[in-house]
Amino acid sequence: MLVGSNAGDTVTPGVDDAVALLRGKRSVFLTGAGVSTDSGIPDYRGEGAPKRSPMNVAQFLTDAAFRQRYWAGSHRGWKRFASSRPNDGHHAIARLEEAGLSSGVVTQNVDGLHIRAGSRRVVDLHGSMEQVRCLTCGQMFSRDSVAERMVAQNPAFDLSDDEELGPDGDVLVAGIETFDVPDCTVCGGVLKPDIVFFGEYIPREKFEEATQLISEADVLVIAGSSLVVNSGIRLLEQARRSRKPVIIINRGVTKGDGRAAVKIDAGASQTLTAIADRLLADRAVDGEDQA
Repeated sequence: MLVGSNAGDTVTPGVDDAVALLRGKRSVFLTGAGVSTDSGIPDYRGEGAPKRSPMNVAQFLTDAAFRQRYWAGSHRGWKRFASSRPNDGHHAIARLEEAGLSSGVVTQNVDGLHIRAGSRRVVDLHGSMEQVRCLTCGQMFSRDSVAERMVAQNPAFDLSDDEELGPDGDVLVAGIETFDVPDCTVCGGVLKPDIVFFGEYIPREKFEEATQLISEADVLVIAGSSLVVNSGIRLLEQARRSRKPVIIINRGVTKGDGRAAVKIDAGASQTLTAIADRLLADRAVDGEDQA
């Protein structure tokens, strides 16, 4: 395994090795929270991440007080979360797909930033915060429409955005005992963001979409994920079983480092941009030579 870091270097060590592996091949990307930190969305485990535990599915499903806490915090953070913008890393991945050098991206993030950056083939393994589902009748709602209802139902609830935003777009709030949680307007059932909570299984069809995307590529690039979540390791192993080389870009250690052909210990945004710039420049030169 080749390892590089970005400690003060003009060119991040490892980028040359990654470009050499990717040149003339089709990539697929698996991204985690570290890809979105430069868009102002923190992760759970990285350096400087907020010290908080995520809501798990058992808490949300069995306790109305947990649902009240979740929706109050999520409502307060929604405006900031929804206004986040793609960063250079998201755009680098989209540019490679547009050029035909990537089959697409599988993401563990729920922020929708890959799609906003222009990526077309996106498998959101853990769902999207932009949709809300009724757990009783299955009716889907846009998150914006649910947010409007929460504003109407809680006119005195402070929507200031000074608090620290959490990885899932929530903030820690106190005094939520009177917060009025919305229910389904069709059947009165419990509403839940259409995302995979901790302790919840990824829908089988989503995982099958991800495996299909990886099967179409020659190289798997994992960016911004510590690979603590089991789904990431499973996809890495799929690539390895198919003898596809794996490139990992992440600040700090990941659970897949020993299985990577190249590990780059650096930030996702600048590294993905450097790789995309090199590959696209090479493609342009090849096009000129053929002309």
